Amino acid sequence: MKRLLFVLPILLCAPLAPAEEPATKPATQPTTMPAHVSDASYGIGFNIGKQMSGMPVKLDSERLMQGLRDSLDGKKPEVNEEAFKAAMMKLQQEAMAAQMNVDKEQGEKNGAAGDAFRAENAKKPGVTTTASGLQITTVKEGTGESPKASDKVRVHYTGTLVDGTKFDSSVDRGKPAEFEVGGVIKGWTEALQLMKTGGKAHLVIPPAIGYGPEGNGPIPPNATLIFDVELIEIVK
Repeated sequence: MKRLLFVLPILLCAPLAPAEEPATKPATQPTTMPAHVSDASYGIGFNIGKQMSGMPVKLDSERLMQGLRDSLDGKKPEVNEEAFKAAMMKLQQEAMAAQMNVDKEQGEKNGAAGDAFRAENAKKPGVTTTASGLQITTVKEGTGESPKASDKVRVHYTGTLVDGTKFDSSVDRGKPAEFEVGGVIKGWTEALQLMKTGGKAHLVIPPAIGYGPEGNGPIPPNATLIFDVELIEIVK
């Protein structure tokens, strides 16, 4: 599942090894830590907690802290390796099931929002809706030739979701993108062949010819995609 967000940190997946007593112990423990040690310690703990809070299943925070303290204090683990592996396997299964439910719910919401957006967009002047559901509006008519699926093109683009969230932009990076017309999502492949070099277009791409129910990276499941595209040239 490409959009499985849950990945247990490697520190939790490491085998439990019996703690070893330090060869020597300081005669006295400092009552206070230097400020930088205190701040670094807090930051490490906070980052671990932040990583854990993004999991689709919740951990026992008290037991988590106990395990951390026991490890730092050099104590032997209360849970043996066999029990730890069994618990981790069950937790992974529960997390995957929980994430699948989250993705399903989010996909249903995104699908409904996208359907409503495209229905309204189709009513706007200049919008052409193709058989695939692609909606394309010519912003500037190009004067050159149209690329074929086998061609490589150079383009500038900005991509957003229906709520206005920007997920990618070659314009912001200040460098045009180059790729084969047939090597991208179906909505792009179709749209580019309808454009002429030097032209600009506004695209609204339904999930069926976008990234579908799985999504991709910052693009959520069943997302309708909006692109402003400039076809700069066909790369010969």
